[in-house]
Amino acid sequence: MTHAPSFAHTGSRGGANPRRRGEWLALVALVVALLAQVGWLQREQLAASPELRPLLVSLCRSLHCTLPAWHEPAAITMLARDVIAQPDRPGVLRVQASFRNDARWPQPWPALALSLSDVNGRLLGARRFQSGEYLGKAPHPLQLEPGQAVSIGFDIVEPAPNVVAFDFRFE
Repeated sequence: MTHAPSFAHTGSRGGANPRRRGEWLALVALVVALLAQVGWLQREQLAASPELRPLLVSLCRSLHCTLPAWHEPAAITMLARDVIAQPDRPGVLRVQASFRNDARWPQPWPALALSLSDVNGRLLGARRFQSGEYLGKAPHPLQLEPGQAVSIGFDIVEPAPNVVAFDFRFE
């Protein structure tokens, strides 16, 4: 008959020690709580991940929570753009643009940065327009759906009489 040292005994022969099982459950609960806190604190960065977004959308659907809106200005494609002097309104320029959301998810209307230059490339004026400024008062959806194309048009005051170039950028 061989006798094992006391530290080699497993306790009851019927399986794991109940006290040890409780310690493991507590440890698992603490790890889950820590992951939940990190997820909550990093929710905007996690929601911005194209790989995690589908999982988070389905998780939030079942938990009745909301994710921050998807924001990917680089996925907005400019289809057409123009800045035209208004012959019947001296000193006023008509800004027109068409663009499309090529992101995989809906996203809020982008800010539109417009800069105007002279023939030498010297900046004459620049402004950042929020969606409420370029969409006007007409009702519009809160977000651009994937693949949705829109056309906008609005007037601005000409910053100098020799504007010949313009540049659009979405932010």
